[in-house]
Amino acid sequence: MRARLAVASAGIATELREILLRDKAPELIMASPKATVPVLVADKVIDESLDIMIWALGQNDPEQWLDMPAEGHALIEKSDTQFKPALDAYKYKRSEDDRALAATFLTDLDHRLENQPYLFGQTATLADMAILTFVRQFAFVDKPWFDAQPWPHLSEWLEVFIASSRFTNIMQKYPKWQAGDPVTLFPPKS
Repeated sequence: MRARLAVASAGIATELREILLRDKAPELIMASPKATVPVLVADKVIDESLDIMIWALGQNDPEQWLDMPAEGHALIEKSDTQFKPALDAYKYKRSEDDRALAATFLTDLDHRLENQPYLFGQTATLADMAILTFVRQFAFVDKPWFDAQPWPHLSEWLEVFIASSRFTNIMQKYPKWQAGDPVTLFPPKS
């Protein structure tokens, strides 16, 4: 979803091919032997969501998401290397230790948001958009537990995102793609 956020922000029309990981299209495997999603096939194959974000915003960054301090890149790296693995363990194994590890990261985000609407000020940056989708996943593993945590700023940041048309647009469901299907353009025309 974070790759979709950047592609939509950049206004780059792409062909979207919805893939089920339990039933991978051979074309996915041919494009990227990792056979994970997302995969962007452009002038090169990009098969990491953060790299797709950076590629898309490198083409066009009308909201200036790339205009953030170096600390933003470090925060994304911490999210991807510490928070996301803890999220996955919590989500799939219901690991309380991993939930606690993830909660430490979320507490830090809540503090960052205490006096500003976004992680690095008054406007969203790549860091916000690269991390928000994972925070949303974490929140919905056990929403009552998440809502009971002392993270009012984090919760507001997340709720504003979830209520946005931006979120609605990236979360649209598409039919599973198969070779020969008509092309689905993303982002959808408003």
